[in-house]
Amino acid sequence: MRFTFSAGPRRRAAASVLLAGVLTAGGLAGCGGTEATSGAGTTPPSAPAAAAATLTVKDPWVKAAKAGEMTAAFGTLVNGTGTDVTVTSVQTPASPAELHEMAMQDGKMIMREKEGGFVVAAGGTHELAPGGDHLMLMKPAQEIKAGDEVTFTLTLADGSSVPFTAVAKPFAGAEESYAPGHGMPMGSTAP
Repeated sequence: MRFTFSAGPRRRAAASVLLAGVLTAGGLAGCGGTEATSGAGTTPPSAPAAAAATLTVKDPWVKAAKAGEMTAAFGTLVNGTGTDVTVTSVQTPASPAELHEMAMQDGKMIMREKEGGFVVAAGGTHELAPGGDHLMLMKPAQEIKAGDEVTFTLTLADGSSVPFTAVAKPFAGAEESYAPGHGMPMGSTAP
């Protein structure tokens, strides 16, 4: 079928109505089926699936690192829901991983596991950045080179999950240390 649109306003309007009708009919045809009419498979999406669909990770990246060397992933968690969302854990096939924060302890800035997870306010964002909250890769089995893509899955408090992929890039940044003994002051190196 070929559509031709001439310059007249009536023909444009008619063509628009025709196109809208074709698209609507096609969309409705795709929604129908024996499952919908028999009642099977018509359960509404669960709340966890809805929460996961609206928590996204904007501009994710991971710091390139050698095999066995601690590193971290960063980005911005974006909550598109009307309620707070809590990220309770992270998994990646590249390495055992944890949610980490930088915090003051005994007058020194230290890196530690984030108890209670990351809370992303309703309609808000939560930054994961060097020198702040981040996703810690404890011991990557293989080197993570600049340009590599690393997959992650965030687990939320409601049991749902949010998968995403981060691109690796070299980064010297704030001179944070991801070496063993990461409870040391920021910028220190392990013995």
